[in-house]
Amino acid sequence: MANTIRLDKLLGHTGWGTRKEIKELCRSGAVAVNGMSCRDSSQKVQPGRDAVTVKGQAVSYEEFYYLMLYKPEGVLSATEDPRAQTVIDLLPQQFSGAGLFPVGRLDKDTTGLLLLTNDGQWAHRITSPKKHVPKVYIARVAGCIPEDIGERFAAGLVLDDGLVCLPAKAVRSGEQELTITVQEGKFHQVKRMCAAVGLTVEALHRMCIGKVILDRALTPGAWRPLTETEREAVFASSGTD
Repeated sequence: MANTIRLDKLLGHTGWGTRKEIKELCRSGAVAVNGMSCRDSSQKVQPGRDAVTVKGQAVSYEEFYYLMLYKPEGVLSATEDPRAQTVIDLLPQQFSGAGLFPVGRLDKDTTGLLLLTNDGQWAHRITSPKKHVPKVYIARVAGCIPEDIGERFAAGLVLDDGLVCLPAKAVRSGEQELTITVQEGKFHQVKRMCAAVGLTVEALHRMCIGKVILDRALTPGAWRPLTETEREAVFASSGTD
C-alpha cells in the first residue's frame, strides 16, 4: 500500500506523546482508525485516506510544516537548550514530535522573522550561500553614519577577521536607523558589518526573507503557517527592492 506509515509514528509526529505513551493510548482504547478502535500502535495507516482519532479528536497529519514566527528578544534560535527558552518552546504541543527546526538563526537579542520547518531540502535552499536569498534587517545604531555607507556595503565589506562579505545594501531609514539587506548569514554578520564602518548595533530586527515579510498581525512569540505562495516567494528578490 502506497504512502502508509505506522500509527505510532503518525501520532508521535502530531504531538500525542512518546512511542511508549502512544502504545498505552492504543491499549486503553482511546485511538480509532476509520471509526474502529485500534489497540495495535504498529498498524499501518494511510494519511489523508484513513481517519484517525484520539479520544474522539480528529488527528490531522502533514509530512512537512512551514511556519513563520515572530522571534522575540531573549529566545534562542535552537531546538532545545537546558538553560534558556528556545523558539521551539514557543510552539504548541501539536508540533512536539514533528522535528521542527529554525531555518538559519537570529541572535538571542535579535527580533523578527524566523522560519521553522522539518523539510531539510527546503531549508537548505534558503540557507545555502549559493542561493543568495536576501534577508532584510532594520538596525538601530550608535555612532556617526558615514555618508558613503551605501557604497561601502555595496563594494563588499572586509570584516575584522578578514572575511570579505558579498555586496550588500545599506540605506539610511531614520536618524540612527539603517535598512540593511544581505545575501548570506555569517556569524553576527550584520553587527560586524556595522562595526566595520564604525557603528554599534543597539537593536536588530529582521523583517523580510526573499519576498516573505513578517506578518504585521503577529506579536512577539506568535506564529502562523506559511501559505504555498510564501513558501516559494522566500526564494524571490527582496520585497523591499
